Amino acid sequence: MSHDIKRVAVVSTGVIGASWVTAFLARGLNVVATDPAPDAQVRLRATVESQWPAMVAAGLAPGACLANLRFTPSLEEAVGDAQFVQENGPERLDLKRELFARLDAAAPPDAILASSSSSFVVSQFQGACTRHPERVVLGHPFNPPHLIPLVEVVGGATTSTLAIEQAMNFYRAIGKHPIHLRKEVMGHVANRLQAALWQEALHLVEAGVASVADIDAAIAHGPGLRWALLGPFMNLHFSGGEGGIAGLFEKPLWQAVEAIWADLGKVSVGPALAARVAAGVGEETASVDVDRLLQARDRLLQELLRGKCQAYWLP
Repeated sequence: MSHDIKRVAVVSTGVIGASWVTAFLARGLNVVATDPAPDAQVRLRATVESQWPAMVAAGLAPGACLANLRFTPSLEEAVGDAQFVQENGPERLDLKRELFARLDAAAPPDAILASSSSSFVVSQFQGACTRHPERVVLGHPFNPPHLIPLVEVVGGATTSTLAIEQAMNFYRAIGKHPIHLRKEVMGHVANRLQAALWQEALHLVEAGVASVADIDAAIAHGPGLRWALLGPFMNLHFSGGEGGIAGLFEKPLWQAVEAIWADLGKVSVGPALAARVAAGVGEETASVDVDRLLQARDRLLQELLRGKCQAYWLP
């Protein structure tokens, strides 16, 4: 089914939804987008047009065209003929449940209903679907979806194995790198990992260990470079020498790692810490053209992705 999907509906077109629209259009899909905001269509088309040059540079699929985008304020019309629905509504559980009840009622029975939710798990809103709850999955991207390949896929309590398989295959077919979570957990995987890093980064600022700029540099010019190529376990494996990761766990070095764990800080961001971090970021960006910085970031990201696509460890 995934290779035959040509019609996608995108529900809610904020930052994530608009980026999904760009990603789908670039892969040659026909996209119907919907959002109740009065100026949503104007904002969406402006955003997609601004992101399109990056898609052209990366390489468009045959038939990819901005004209393949249609907008309607009617959710029911948008999903009525969809084969795959990507929902990106507000992170409010009551709204999420309302949205999925409407999606379930209006979408064709065999359409996959995927949510981009970054905080809720599928089981929290899947029950609102009275027709076909088995086709509801999480399809959580990493921002921005039109550039970043990662998509986290997991089902809820009543999601079918077939729906998971179809979602995974669809995301792969459009050039994404989906991972399958075996169980639901708040925040999923990538957000939990980065949340752990943020916690210690904020603790180090609060404790006066280093400046905001130096903590940013510690990641950007250190482990972040390796993490962009290999994940935490593979990097540990290569740090273990001949014994690899198994040998590393047996060495005194690992005892030092666990001693650091015991010393990691707990932090809550109150007004004083928030102001301190914001001031630090302000100092970092004071002499920088932020728009040019973001353009450079995205250009370098694309170059990195092109290089990774030629690497043996990617499918």
